[in-house]
Amino acid sequence: MSEKIIEFRHVKKTYGSNTVIEDLNFSVEKGDFVTVIGSSGCGKTTTLKMINALIQPTDGDIFVEGTNIRDRDPVQLRRSIGYAIQGSVLFPHMTVEQNIAYVPNLLNKKDKKRTGEAVDKWMKIVGLDPSMKERYPSELSGGQQQRVGIARALAASPEILLMDEPFGAVDEITRSSLQDEIRRIHAETNITVLFVTHDIQEALKLATKVLIMDHGEIQQYDTPDRVLQHPANEFVEKLVRRERHTCLLAEDRIGGCEFSRAASGMKPAAGKTE
Repeated sequence: MSEKIIEFRHVKKTYGSNTVIEDLNFSVEKGDFVTVIGSSGCGKTTTLKMINALIQPTDGDIFVEGTNIRDRDPVQLRRSIGYAIQGSVLFPHMTVEQNIAYVPNLLNKKDKKRTGEAVDKWMKIVGLDPSMKERYPSELSGGQQQRVGIARALAASPEILLMDEPFGAVDEITRSSLQDEIRRIHAETNITVLFVTHDIQEALKLATKVLIMDHGEIQQYDTPDRVLQHPANEFVEKLVRRERHTCLLAEDRIGGCEFSRAASGMKPAAGKTE
């Protein structure tokens, strides 16, 4: 039986008279890679930030690893969840090593050896040469900065990684490379990922499940293959129309689409690369 690691129950978010999210209900199973996509202002980032309590829901409950986040200290909650955003937002006065070690140092102030091992491990996993440890963010390319941001988000070995359009500020070649890296990392670690994007191709390529939103409501929540083969409504159909034409010569060939690693409804086993 699959384990629910995140669960939204009747979650509502309002700002004054403006309702951003009306009644959000969904769950994420341990090891899923969920991409969240929808129209501008549909509540994607709001949904993501409510998971680590950067935004508080107006009503309803959010459970992370079986515990209502209302019952957890927000600071401790955030330290237990990886968080990577567009542009990486590294500390400019810290070296690569210091940036990656930031959260582990907060959690294990006295265990410098363990922190050092974590830095080495994640630099290797995200494809950063050890010689970069003493460099500062200003000395790195955009792609390198984003890799440091991902390593920093993962350095404390969280069970959950939240990513808010993390590859939106890099060129297309770097973006494709980073997409391949995060897919590999997910396959190797089986970490649970929620990934906000505005790019439907990216959403279909990365996901084991796609959460499609519009006006604060879920339009469809399913595997990439199901989203392509069976759009739930006109909004979803329009969103995936180009990808359907790109992937499709006949209805039964959707499962072979290059964008979807979850075409069969299955995700790579932990420890396996694609």
